[in-house]
Amino acid sequence: MTVPETVAVVDLSGPKKQVGLIGGNFNPVHFAHLMIAEQVGQKLGFDHVEFLPSYLPPHIDEKQTIDSLHRLNMVRLAIEDNPHLTINTTDLDRKGKSYTVDTMKKLKIENPDTEYYFIIGGDQVEYLPKWHKIDELAQLVNFVGVKRPGYEIDSPYPIIWVDVPQIQLSSSYIRKQVAQGCSIRYLVPEKVREYIEEEGLYLNEA
Repeated sequence: MTVPETVAVVDLSGPKKQVGLIGGNFNPVHFAHLMIAEQVGQKLGFDHVEFLPSYLPPHIDEKQTIDSLHRLNMVRLAIEDNPHLTINTTDLDRKGKSYTVDTMKKLKIENPDTEYYFIIGGDQVEYLPKWHKIDELAQLVNFVGVKRPGYEIDSPYPIIWVDVPQIQLSSSYIRKQVAQGCSIRYLVPEKVREYIEEEGLYLNEA
């Protein structure tokens, strides 16, 4: 009698990678963006955090932005010395308006072994009910909220709240500083500052 061979069943699923996403125009990227990505990634134990530059902002009140190649180059310069921070060019490659729900559908299909956490500020948490197809999006990604003074932490959607140092810094402030001929040293990484100067960016900012 032939004894059938024993076939070992191997579980290939394993634990999923934990990846943070921080989206935005990054026009330009600055130290507050970098600090949030680093702090949240470390505190929640993510494998890494991906910067997700948008091609065109999806806001109802459309915002002007510079060419996506400049914004991508500045992010690359800003994170090049940190192995825990990377870039995700999904929105830039797709072009058009960067709706997060479309981005997450694509990422989930391409990376079924990854659990994604979308990092947003307290101001964006309040704005979540107005996001495009928010109910569908909430099924695709976990939201991580960064607390900000003056904004409520209550939300109809599940939020993982993380405390990080408060830095009152915005890309619009940096652009205005450049347009007014003021220094942006220590507001952005030095290589980003040099890039802005070499490329003549934001000189005509209103």
